[in-house]
Amino acid sequence: MCIAFFRKRVYIKIGERNKNNEEYVYNGIDVFEHQLRNLMNLPGTIGALRKSGYKILSVKDELRKNLIEKINRHELLFPGIIGFEETVIPAIVNAILAKHDIMLLGLRGQAKSRIVRQMPSLLDEYIPVIKGCEINDDPYNPVCKRCTDMVHECGEAVEIEWLHRDARLGEKLATPDVTIADLIGDIDPIKAASQRLHYSHEGAIHFGIIPRTNRGIFAINELPDLQPRIQVGLFNIMQEKDIQIRGFNVRIPLDIFIIFTANPEDYTNRGNIITPLKDRIDSQIFTHYPRTIEDAINITAQEAWTSRNGREIIIPQYFKEIIEQIAFEARKSEFVDQKSGVSQRLTIAAMENLISNAERRAILTNEPCLMPRICDLPQALPGMTGKVELVFEGEQEGPLKVGKALIGKAVREIFKTYFPDPLQRKVSRTHIPETRHVPEDAEYGKVTAWFEAGNKIEISDDMPLDNYFNELDKVKGLREITKKHMKIADGNKYELASAMEFALDGLHQFSKIAKDEIDHIVEYKDLVGSIFMSRGKTEDD
Repeated sequence: MCIAFFRKRVYIKIGERNKNNEEYVYNGIDVFEHQLRNLMNLPGTIGALRKSGYKILSVKDELRKNLIEKINRHELLFPGIIGFEETVIPAIVNAILAKHDIMLLGLRGQAKSRIVRQMPSLLDEYIPVIKGCEINDDPYNPVCKRCTDMVHECGEAVEIEWLHRDARLGEKLATPDVTIADLIGDIDPIKAASQRLHYSHEGAIHFGIIPRTNRGIFAINELPDLQPRIQVGLFNIMQEKDIQIRGFNVRIPLDIFIIFTANPEDYTNRGNIITPLKDRIDSQIFTHYPRTIEDAINITAQEAWTSRNGREIIIPQYFKEIIEQIAFEARKSEFVDQKSGVSQRLTIAAMENLISNAERRAILTNEPCLMPRICDLPQALPGMTGKVELVFEGEQEGPLKVGKALIGKAVREIFKTYFPDPLQRKVSRTHIPETRHVPEDAEYGKVTAWFEAGNKIEISDDMPLDNYFNELDKVKGLREITKKHMKIADGNKYELASAMEFALDGLHQFSKIAKDEIDHIVEYKDLVGSIFMSRGKTEDD
């Protein structure tokens, strides 16, 4: 029996720990030895397999059977896929139950590839194949010439080996240079010459990736980028489930489950899927971006790298919401090309950059805690600008300006969920007609009055905590209003200081105070005074 593949797959688990923090060891025997012994007890020939009563299912029946068992056991079908529980996953379940091939259609960063790579979890852990077969032949019903000849000569004594489900996924990125030989196969002149075979002999075939994934799952990513003439070559595989190579009378029936992924923009503009092939894809399933801030936060928390050299990291909820709101704002911005989409990778990269800037500050100031600040948000721009496609007007504005505007809009939206709306007005019922409104200044009057008196503060993203807090605390009424609405204790200086800046920046986004940014220095000051100052400046200034 062949155990080389099994050793490769299992050996990497030695020394890892399970969910109970126990090392993968069984009675003093490591995982490799334990599973190797189990493997040695499995049938090693076609005859032994037949005597064991083992039944071989088609790959679609196998997926269907295991899916039903998982549903009955109330298991999580696709771990790590968040926000699709009521939309995409039920559609995938229905397609598998119907034994359909699938097209996942969605914009960039919508977990299409992750879903594809989790499909093998619905396969049996191991299946028997004829030993050494290039196309994983069914021991009971071989189809390639090599295996049929072996069975004809040796009968039930033909050796088999056991293939792990991880080896049953074949994946190909569709690019314009992909050929039929890559996907299906071609005549190999070297093999023909070395074995003294005629070119029309089946033994001279070099199989492509699709037949090598026989009895498994094959995925083509970005299908519209595949040349139309190559898409034609998939017709027989989709409908008749067989392949034909170089026009020779060689037809090999395949047992395969096919998944395609595509971007709707590519689907209609850059490339296209030819109509007969679309007709052969049984189920087309649309993916989508997170529909709630909570789902988006959970995805970013799952994907972003946040642990930094053992330092304590504090990321308040409002920072998580701001980061996600940036993507939500981008997905409705007139400066962003909505057909290209805004990947969830934007928020992951932005969060990692935000934490990295807090880490840089902690290293410079020798502080034990990483706590982001609003003035850190511009440092997230490098993780954003490359992930947003701009329309012409956006290009005219420039990616940095558009990115800063998106951050500002996000801060404004999240500010309203924690603090009263600074633009809200109330009707006074005493001595004032119903049609007359007066501003509600009770909340922010002290803060805005302090700036109107000509005061200002300067902060930066590399200030030590004490200096940062003391500078913000100069603003009269700021600490009180922050503690009132953010519910932060006086002793928690890290969180209180960042929340105070959040309050100030929110007031700026509602045009209650002015804000200037020069390099990494941020200055908050009176709005009216700054307007007159800016009017007095010349172009040279």
